[in-house]
Amino acid sequence: MAYAHLDTAAGVAGSMTGVPHHLVRWTGLAGSVLLALSAFLGGALPSAPLRSSPVVIWQARYGPLVLIAWLVGTGLLAWAWWSLRNRELSPRWVLVTAALWVLPMAVAPPFGSRDVYAYACQGASFINGISPYEQGVSALPCPWLETMSYIWRDTPAPYGPLFVIIAGAVVGITDSLTASIVIFRVLCLLGVVATAYAVPPLARRCGVPVGRALWLVLACPLVAIHLVGGPHNDSLMIAPLVGGLAVVASNRGRRWPLLGGGVLLGLAVAVKVTSVVVVPFAVLAAVAGPITLRALFRDGLPVALGAAATMVGITFGGGLDFGWIGGLTTGGVAVAWTSPPTAVGQTVNSVAQLFGASIDAIPAARGVGVVLLAGTLVWMWFRAWHQDPLRYAGLALAVTVALASVVHPWYWTWPLAVIAATTVRSNWAALVALVSLFMILPDGIGLARYTKIPGAPLMTLALILGAVALVRMFRAEDRQRVEDRRRAEPATPS
Repeated sequence: MAYAHLDTAAGVAGSMTGVPHHLVRWTGLAGSVLLALSAFLGGALPSAPLRSSPVVIWQARYGPLVLIAWLVGTGLLAWAWWSLRNRELSPRWVLVTAALWVLPMAVAPPFGSRDVYAYACQGASFINGISPYEQGVSALPCPWLETMSYIWRDTPAPYGPLFVIIAGAVVGITDSLTASIVIFRVLCLLGVVATAYAVPPLARRCGVPVGRALWLVLACPLVAIHLVGGPHNDSLMIAPLVGGLAVVASNRGRRWPLLGGGVLLGLAVAVKVTSVVVVPFAVLAAVAGPITLRALFRDGLPVALGAAATMVGITFGGGLDFGWIGGLTTGGVAVAWTSPPTAVGQTVNSVAQLFGASIDAIPAARGVGVVLLAGTLVWMWFRAWHQDPLRYAGLALAVTVALASVVHPWYWTWPLAVIAATTVRSNWAALVALVSLFMILPDGIGLARYTKIPGAPLMTLALILGAVALVRMFRAEDRQRVEDRRRAEPATPS
């Protein structure tokens, strides 16, 4: 009865604000159904052509319907999510709505990516005694090699050891591509469910309305379209990441629970190692009271030890090594302006061509991006000593994605999941996620490949504006902190 009351209250509130909640729910569901239709007719099917383009898709038997269903479906789902991004919502209403939106994609063929076939092939390599960190899947050869994109067949796996072990177990149990895809999708769904449990305690600790945080994270169309529809293993990283932060935030100064929080963070790193950037901020968040070196050693060390021990234990326990570190560079074979450093390099190349020069500035731009990322993360960590480390954990993830050599739309679910639960100022993160929805066609073709101009210059401009906005935000926070400190000082007697 209480939940029914909450649902009713949510609907009334929606009507009062001009957008009835029931309209949002069913509009989003209609969009998800259209996207599932596009997946059935022209998704990333095993038999689909690997070399495709928007023109090739349009000329296919159901091509126009595939593209129209994709565009309209994405638009409806995007509008539905965006329209309630700042509303007070019932957590139960959000969970039911998000589940409805996920359902059509959960039963559709792979959508927007062929990564799930790479998961299966890497799992097959692992169970056949070939380290996916040393050789590409063509070395086995993988029995499903023809389903994989060409550029990933001879490159090492970029995933952490835990996911390689999981992939091997899935393939070993099923020995079937179709069954493996089903299990991978079930695992990704379980990751989404686990995230639904992890977000509320973190949001409460950070003073963020739980319903709003759940809406931004779970109802985000990237979850239904890519994390589930893909399916992508990112949900298996996000769940322990948010869960670990929630445990740390709820148990400051308590050694053994903090060790458990570190273990959860280690599990996230063991799926995708890029999540390691959150660990230093979690170490700061573990401190009860003012952050000092002594307090950091006392409270933060269990978090760091838990994460490190988990990562090392999984790596060697699975019979692997630290070859996954080298695998982090393999994603660079893809070139798309959705990566800001890559966009800068493409823009420089285009400008040079105007003057008759032929250069390749992309490697240099990516190298500068790595240096900037390292410097920015260190700078943010020291700032977090005097502010909210949990909020900075989300910003660190956002910067990590923004300065990566390759950025796929679903990568933005990483920072969004943390930012939505740790701060009420998350519209910018939601906007980035919204725009990225329209970058991938149902069969996995990235539109960035065909829109270098004006995509790369616009992304370069966006990078500059984003950096300026970030600096201005930090300066405003510094001024506010100085003002608050001045007001807190006792008045000097005359």
